[in-house]
Amino acid sequence: MSFADLGLSDETLRAVTEAGYTEPTPVQAAAIQPVLMMRDLIAIAQTGTGKTASFVLPMIDILAHGRARARMPRSLILEPTRELAAQVAENFEKYGKYHKLSMALLIGGVQMGDQVAALEKGVDVLIATPGRLMDLFQRGKILLTGCSMLVIDEADRMLDMGFIPDIEEICTKLPTSRQTLLFSATMPPPIKKLADKFLSNPKQIEVARTGSTNASIEQALVSTTSRGKRDTLRGLLRAEDVKTAIIFANRKTTVRELNQSLKRHGFASGEIHGDMEQAQRIAELDRFKAGDINILVASDVAARGLDIKGVSHVFNFDAPWHPDDYVHRIGRTGRAGATGKAFTLITDEDAENIANIEKLTGQTIPRIEGAKAEAPAPREARPARTPREERAPREERTPREERGSGRRDRDRAPRERDRRDASAPQYAAGPEPIAADADANWNGPVPAFLRVSFED
Repeated sequence: MSFADLGLSDETLRAVTEAGYTEPTPVQAAAIQPVLMMRDLIAIAQTGTGKTASFVLPMIDILAHGRARARMPRSLILEPTRELAAQVAENFEKYGKYHKLSMALLIGGVQMGDQVAALEKGVDVLIATPGRLMDLFQRGKILLTGCSMLVIDEADRMLDMGFIPDIEEICTKLPTSRQTLLFSATMPPPIKKLADKFLSNPKQIEVARTGSTNASIEQALVSTTSRGKRDTLRGLLRAEDVKTAIIFANRKTTVRELNQSLKRHGFASGEIHGDMEQAQRIAELDRFKAGDINILVASDVAARGLDIKGVSHVFNFDAPWHPDDYVHRIGRTGRAGATGKAFTLITDEDAENIANIEKLTGQTIPRIEGAKAEAPAPREARPARTPREERAPREERTPREERGSGRRDRDRAPRERDRRDASAPQYAAGPEPIAADADANWNGPVPAFLRVSFED
């Protein structure tokens, strides 16, 4: 089957061909025609299957006829993260370049003024995160009564991030006669309840078993230790033919520290995590896409939806806490028919997480040994590093009371020697020899203990 068999317009087909695609993926082949027929749709598909194009392409043709009005978008696409929203916007620009469709991107972290100005002009496609959309709606800057098409993308991710109440409220603001498309990698009970409430007689498609991983991705678990993780990772990066790689860590602090460590060791790396401003995150992604850096250290904010061509490797510096995140992380490689490799660094503490991942995916992931940090040498076995440590053992040294120690001993020694040999000329107080009469210069009676007798 080709894209031409799906009923897309000549203009859309031309843009698809120029983008380098000739055959639709399974989810695109199953979804595009029902969407063009104005059916509600539930699509369950793992990441990296091309599901974004499965709703973007038919939406472009559906919206080609009609006119946008101020503050009343004709269609709405909800995305859980800013990165996903920006990714969908890029797809609309790429595939809709031969159509005169207007688009607005409503995401947090950027100035609201430009977004409001775009809405005032009227847009055909509104791509938004739930938080920013609700903010503008409550300010009276947007009306949803003219929206005839709704897409809820990454619905299970929306659930994880706590956006389901916002989505339910948004759905109540839209016309009941709208067309609704719901895309999700999994179908937990809350998502099924949402679909039953807001979709009308939907067509349901499923192109991959829930929780399955892409067969074109070679996976491995690399045994290491907490102290040896960075050494193991650097060894893998040097041993593998890494063109571009994404390294995932569970915590934002780990992302920052690991990126700095990689740069100190000469790797061209960058970072992306939730504490960064949106402009910074976009700039890092642009550097990665342009090849200025070939390693991107990321938290799970980047795990879903990033469609970057040519990612050859994914490394899980930390084993993910949730098994679903493993599927989404490694799905950044092996996309669009390409092959890829995914390595997960594991320690003894990760046994439960790995068991849950293997249970979800229904496969046993091969294990290999990585570099492990050596235990520190016992104190007595350490090499001498300072002159102090090179001295003779304590039992071979001169006893303290015999050799003296410190300033106190140095100051005391001459006085003790004076008392031992009071007649020694080298200890005289001045340059002149001691007088024969020791009392000659004394102004008073000589104490008995100072009298000198010259008698035998």
